[in-house]
Amino acid sequence: MVKRWIEKFYVGFVLFLLYAPIAILIVCSFNASKSRRVWGGFTFQWYVELFQDEMVIEAVRTSLMLTTVAAVVAVLLGTLASIGITVMNQRRQQAIMTVTNIPMLNADVVTGIAIMLLFGRFWNLGYFSMLAAHITLGVPYVILNVMPKLQQTSLTTYEAALDLGASPVYAFFKVVLPDIMPGIFSGFLLAFTISLDDFVITYFTKGAGMNTISTMIYQQVRRGINPQMYALSTILFLLILIVLWVANRVSARQVQETRG
Repeated sequence: MVKRWIEKFYVGFVLFLLYAPIAILIVCSFNASKSRRVWGGFTFQWYVELFQDEMVIEAVRTSLMLTTVAAVVAVLLGTLASIGITVMNQRRQQAIMTVTNIPMLNADVVTGIAIMLLFGRFWNLGYFSMLAAHITLGVPYVILNVMPKLQQTSLTTYEAALDLGASPVYAFFKVVLPDIMPGIFSGFLLAFTISLDDFVITYFTKGAGMNTISTMIYQQVRRGINPQMYALSTILFLLILIVLWVANRVSARQVQETRG
């Protein structure tokens, strides 16, 4: 009994440490006072000003466009790479997976500076340099999500489709792709989140006059963060929460249909 109570208390304490800062952030987004220590009353002022600030809107637009395109391209490259890795022998698979893990284990500052030097030497820093950097950041996460699903997929069904007259492309889209789709979707969400959250690589590869959400917040830290950022962070948190809820509902429904 005591052990179970301690376990519940520990889990609750960890959840409190994780979500208490987010709760404070949400409360601050409705605080009429700019001070985080003084409650000035309930207000939607910061949300109204958020949608009226052209600089913030432009940074949000750039971030969403950048992360979406980077995540989609990372999913395409990562899925194709996973298929190619699967048909390799074990020694080559281990070598490729070791190389794949390097961008995740490597410090972001090293990756950011390396890409900055590369584009600074042969190209101008700007949107495409940021996009290339974010794709490089997202591809390994897609591979690590798709590879387990490919390893769980039986080749006999694919071969049976070929024996029945289906073309390799048709068999892939009708047999293999539905089996690995949960891994592709998880890889997309992870690549999107990592890209949206990244600051270091974006800071070193962005062009002059360009800002994402993370770089804009960094610029405000030195002179004080505008409460509009609290409102923006709250909206992003709620959007991600809704996406995760929908994804879990869809996954649970697919499991039920499979068991049924």
